[in-house]
Amino acid sequence: MQFKVMHPLRGGGKALLQTWLADADIQINGTRPWDLVVHQPRFYARVLRGGSLGVGESYMDGDWDSAQLDRLLTCALGARLDARLPTLAEHWLALRSWIINRQTVRRAFRVGEVHYDVGDDVYRAMLDPLMIYTCGYWPKATNLAAAQIAKLDLVGRKLGLQPGMRVLDIGCGWGGAAAYLSTQFGVKVVGVTVSRNQAQTARERTRGLDVEICFADYRALGGQFDRIYSLGMFEHVGPRNYASYCATVRSLLVPDGLFLLHTIGNRIPRPANDPWIEKYIFPNSYVPARSQLAAALEPCFVVEDWHSFGPDYDRTLMAWLGNFDAAWPRLAPHYGERFWRMWRYWLAVSAASFRVRDLDLWQVLLSPHGVPGGVPAVR
Repeated sequence: MQFKVMHPLRGGGKALLQTWLADADIQINGTRPWDLVVHQPRFYARVLRGGSLGVGESYMDGDWDSAQLDRLLTCALGARLDARLPTLAEHWLALRSWIINRQTVRRAFRVGEVHYDVGDDVYRAMLDPLMIYTCGYWPKATNLAAAQIAKLDLVGRKLGLQPGMRVLDIGCGWGGAAAYLSTQFGVKVVGVTVSRNQAQTARERTRGLDVEICFADYRALGGQFDRIYSLGMFEHVGPRNYASYCATVRSLLVPDGLFLLHTIGNRIPRPANDPWIEKYIFPNSYVPARSQLAAALEPCFVVEDWHSFGPDYDRTLMAWLGNFDAAWPRLAPHYGERFWRMWRYWLAVSAASFRVRDLDLWQVLLSPHGVPGGVPAVR
């Protein structure tokens, strides 16, 4: 007796993908808002050959759509369909990450050029008035601006900021956090960024305040600071540099100081970044798992508080997506449809990742030797 084995790409791979999508309650060309609408038959083969890279690129090229993109991606990630698509791109990226240090000082500026220097018009349209590009804090907030102010106030209270303190902001973005904390708490802030565009805008935003902005990698810093915080920068450090990062921060902090680390976290350790995110959004980035972060912190710090509020990032990302879509008519002439599709896919897939709890958001409060009696938890 002979058996015929059907190749998964025979017929373009539609039958196989249809079966997988059904497991996630997604129909091909269905009538529900989150169903997948296929415009180009090449979509099926691109996904099966390219995995997450194929999914993202085929969306950018207009091969498929969904009226509720974030919900479709939530269904797909919730059913772990991404785990069924290991690809050569993922294995190659993992191998490169194992062989070389992709977050050296020379490579550190690449993400600034690719992502943060895209154009301030995009970020001004998408973000809140302070242009805070990290997770907002939503327990009592009703809009994005209020959520970001609440987050910055949370940071200031956790650090116990007092007038006259010298504070370091590692990854200062467009200077919104430095401006707010300097104004509201009376502290002196030194901000550092690897984006030339961010540095210029941050200097303009903080003109007249007790704030200094540096275009530099964190490894070039010196001096001593009473308090240090880093909001959404640790994702660009890389596992090979965790030990040196923590040692550097420790050397910059006074013996009785405090350090607040605000970072995205992975549910489990992963060999490398997602290939699509790596190629189009954040080159040379890596999101740590809790075990990786804890192991890196232990030699240098005592953990005073570990605060998790990942679901707030889902809400933040959806607010950014709404702002971006609303502003697109005036942005379109400068960027084009492929950029629009790339940007909204990134925001939607990120929101979905937080929604299914693949990703989390942590604020970790640290001290060099342990605060006698501990630090009261601030929420």
